[in-house]
Amino acid sequence: MIERVSWEALPAGLRGAVEERAGQVIASEIVAEGLNCAAALVLTTQRGERLFFKGVRETHVAAVAALDHEARINGVVQDVSPTVLHRFRVCGWSCLAFAFVDGRHADLGPATSDLAAVASALRRMQAFSGSAFPAPPFVERFTPYLLPGEAESLSGTALLHTDTNPHNILIDKRNGNAYIVDWAMPATGPAWADPAYTAVRLMECGQAPADALAWLGEFTSWRHAEPRSVEAFVNVTCRRWAATVGEQAAEPSNARFRHLLRFHHDR
Repeated sequence: MIERVSWEALPAGLRGAVEERAGQVIASEIVAEGLNCAAALVLTTQRGERLFFKGVRETHVAAVAALDHEARINGVVQDVSPTVLHRFRVCGWSCLAFAFVDGRHADLGPATSDLAAVASALRRMQAFSGSAFPAPPFVERFTPYLLPGEAESLSGTALLHTDTNPHNILIDKRNGNAYIVDWAMPATGPAWADPAYTAVRLMECGQAPADALAWLGEFTSWRHAEPRSVEAFVNVTCRRWAATVGEQAAEPSNARFRHLLRFHHDR
């Protein structure tokens, strides 16, 4: 877990820029979860507003690019993601301030009551078009591991999140709605990819493969997915992960992905 910077430790010029737009900050709380942001804070202002504030140092080029993706894509995905209220590039920092969602991370494990809300958010995402935001093609992240013919099978026009792990899904404590956050790795590809990734997360969180596949089967995009496309997705994902961490270390995750093949083979 990355070491977080407190509000008081941020440059005075950055704090001043935030307060000029959002109002005087009267309380701050460090958010410990997450991997990439040096600053992740819930800020309470004198106006009575709460903001989620995240920022990275400009020297962290990849993190700045990811934050830039989040800022630019926000207008397209506001139906399922908190609104970006302010953006700052001051004193060597790149930062965003979001409308605060009083939520908790989604529970994707057995006996959870969150799956209907998660599915509802993912269904709304199915309508997002890649033409609305210039995200790179999904298939490009697999380029070194593709076999002939697989690239064509992974094309698509949907705007994808691609990282629906429980820490990127917030359940609003007030109404139970799900929000998909951290749009740092968007891609354009097949609409069924995000539900499929999420089904694998269900298994990772302890759901039986049959239950995860039954949940996934409720998505029209998945039911209509070409079996050869699903096979290409599973195979290239497994190849990439094995190349990254080694065959033995990759096997638990790859076994979960291979369960996706059962749905289409059994139809």
